[in-house]
Amino acid sequence: MSVPDAPASLPVPPDPDAAAAREEEDRFRGLLEAELVSFLTERTRMLREVSAESVPLLEAIHALARGGKRLRALLCYWGFRGAGGAPLDPVAVRAGLALELFQSAALIHDDIIDRSDTRRGAPSVHRRFTGTHRDSGWHLDGDRFGTSAAILAGDLCLALSEEVFTSVGPAAAHGTAARDIFNRMRTEVMAGQYLDILEEVVGPGHRPEDAVRRARNILRYKAAKYTTEHPLAIGGALAGADSGLQQAYAAFSLPLGEAFQLRDDVLGVFGDPETTGKPAGDDLREGKRTVLIAYTLEHGDAGVRAEVSGSLGAADLNDDGVQRLRALITETGALAATEELIAGHTAAADRALAALDLPTPAGAALARLADAAVRRRA
Repeated sequence: MSVPDAPASLPVPPDPDAAAAREEEDRFRGLLEAELVSFLTERTRMLREVSAESVPLLEAIHALARGGKRLRALLCYWGFRGAGGAPLDPVAVRAGLALELFQSAALIHDDIIDRSDTRRGAPSVHRRFTGTHRDSGWHLDGDRFGTSAAILAGDLCLALSEEVFTSVGPAAAHGTAARDIFNRMRTEVMAGQYLDILEEVVGPGHRPEDAVRRARNILRYKAAKYTTEHPLAIGGALAGADSGLQQAYAAFSLPLGEAFQLRDDVLGVFGDPETTGKPAGDDLREGKRTVLIAYTLEHGDAGVRAEVSGSLGAADLNDDGVQRLRALITETGALAATEELIAGHTAAADRALAALDLPTPAGAALARLADAAVRRRA
């Protein structure tokens, strides 16, 4: 007796809400890119009036700003739409561009601080200028020129971000909710960045049991809040969101941002360079005291703590040293603890988003963005 074939699985019907969200998102991305090109083209003309030799500052900004996932701009847009904003409103496009330029400025300065050679698979901005110095056969110290030029490019990018946000108009004027959030975001990022570099020099002197608390505070203010919470809130504020909706947005976006940054930290140690755009184990070479490292110090014995502290960020840390640190992170349970923390934050974000009950297509779009943000793999 023959066994009947198993019934073929039925095709999953397409989700019309998700399809509508993707279509609208694609159109928003197109408007954002066009606005970026138009704005930087006009500012290039302005720099040419100063000197054609100053134009590479904007070229470096444009090369960096046209890449990336556009997560902050998209969260701002869907926060705007979820609060009743009109589809593809120029207000949301300009706010998204301001956030992308702020992100580019933060990356330029962050790469200088961390002495990172690459960003998104290409030379970081300070290395780009160092290369120009070398290839042109200029005088004096090429590294110093590269760093100095990149600091100026980052400062210019910050100024451009402010200029674009101001162009949003009355909804982003002094005293408005959107302006207050934008200002707070910038201040918190600078404070978080300082705490990050401070931890590299004073962290080894702290008690191991304090390491996780300190690392999570840095993660929250240096990255998580400006990656997700503030962009979503700015979009909501621009559309007139009330305090109840803003609180519900925060309940979703803050755990999402923390999960996103924790995933970045894991990829920074265990990630494939093809995925991350950076050399394998780059965070270990840069000496970053992430939550992953904090758990290693907390869970490890005195010997492990001494080995990690002595190797992390060492100038002579080679591939074998990176592999050894990876092994310690895994063996102490630090990787598992970080993955558990990611899972907890992700579950909290999922519950909060479900409770939001946003109109379509905003709810479907935020669900997809959240999934993509925290479920990246090495």
